[in-house]
Parts: sequence; structure tokens; C-alpha cells
Amino acid sequence: MKPIVLITGASRGIGAATALLAAQRGYAVAVNYTSNALAADNIVQQIRAHGGVAVALQADVAQEAQILALFEAVDARLGRLTALVNNAGVVDVATRVQNMSVQRLKRMFDINVLGSFLCAREAIKRMSTHHGGCGGAIVNVSSLAARLGSPGQYVDYAASKGAIDTFTVGLAREVAAEGIRVNAVRPGIIDTDIHASGGQPARAQQMAAQLPLQRAGTAQEVAQAIVWLLSDQSSYTTGTLLDVAGGR
Repeated sequence: MKPIVLITGASRGIGAATALLAAQRGYAVAVNYTSNALAADNIVQQIRAHGGVAVALQADVAQEAQILALFEAVDARLGRLTALVNNAGVVDVATRVQNMSVQRLKRMFDINVLGSFLCAREAIKRMSTHHGGCGGAIVNVSSLAARLGSPGQYVDYAASKGAIDTFTVGLAREVAAEGIRVNAVRPGIIDTDIHASGGQPARAQQMAAQLPLQRAGTAQEVAQAIVWLLSDQSSYTTGTLLDVAGGR
């Protein structure tokens, strides 16, 4: 039996790289996406072309009903979940807190925080030995912004990722005796198109010279860390926040 992983926000960037790598490592992959069906289907086709198992499943993680339907679709099409990557997340245009609307803040926390909580909740119901599961692993995608605060740019984003850090540590201790490990990766400046969605498409290149390793990271480098945390190679690691940030 293949292990089964659901990766939220897996049609692009870190999520897509993680989906491809997980498939190479023998996982059946549920590729979740919000709106870009073409991109998600492309990831699925790449996996299938190499003999892997994957399905593309639409759901907005800001909507509880859609999350419930997503997990039911994984059950029906792949089987009982053994791994979850809470990767779906958003940034917004750089601005100071004094300019942030309640609509912006609600969107940020609905997707970045509540979505991760609800997906983890549904995953636990399937993985926990208390519910007849065989255990499993959850990896939350946080950000180095949780430690740095992102002043003058994305304090709301940083705060949402700070919540993910605390969530990771607390949940790891809560479900450790139920066969579930919970960890987080905290990427630094990674060369993906999330910067463009925040209005700064060249940010990774502009920041590169300021980083100790003198370059931005890649989605593949973050994916390597995520898949390691999912795997049995990290079997004694839980409640850990792993920085993938080039020394920043």
C-alpha cells in the first residue's frame, strides 16, 4: 500500500515541488488547488507520466464545507490518509498595519490559520490510532517571517505564520501518543511566484545579496525538507520548526 499524502495549494511553488518529490518517494498524492485547475492537472500528469498515482482536487481551504468535501474525495479516490502538508497560504501587498482592512486580515487568517487547523482536524480523524488509523505525519508550511515580523511589509502574514508555529508545537504534543508527528518548515526567501501575488515579483532576486548564502532558495529545497519530515527518516522528530532560510 502506498502512503497517501494530501498537499494543499499544490498547483504551484513549494506545494507543486513537494507533490512531485513525494510521488517520486512512493506517495499517492492528492494535489489540492483553489482555482488553477490547469496547473494542478499538469502536476498530476507529470506524476502519472513517471508511474505515480495522483489526483487533482479543488477546494478553498478558507471554506469548511469545501475542506470536508476535499477529505471525503481523498477517502474515496485514494484511501485513508497517512500524511498532510498544510501548504496553502497567501500574502498581500506590502503595507503598514495602520493601512490594513478587516477584509484583508480576515482573508489572511481564514486561509493561513483556520484552513490549516481544519485540515489538520480532518487528517487527525483519519490518522489517529484513537480513531482506528495507523498514525501519520503532518507538516505545516510556516515562514521565517514568524520570527522576523515583516515590519512595514506583511505583519499580518508574519502573525498568521506565528500562529502556525504555536499550532505546530501544541498539536505535536497533543497527538504524539496517537501515532501522529507534527512539524513545520519555515522557508526564508524562496524564488516562487508568491512574491508576485504580493506585488513584488522580483523580491527574491533583490534580497539575494543580503542573505548569508548569497542567493534565494528554491521550491525544491523546501520540498526536500518537507518530504523528509513526512518520512520515517524523521521518526523521532515532532514539534520541530525547521528553518529553510539560507542562514537568514
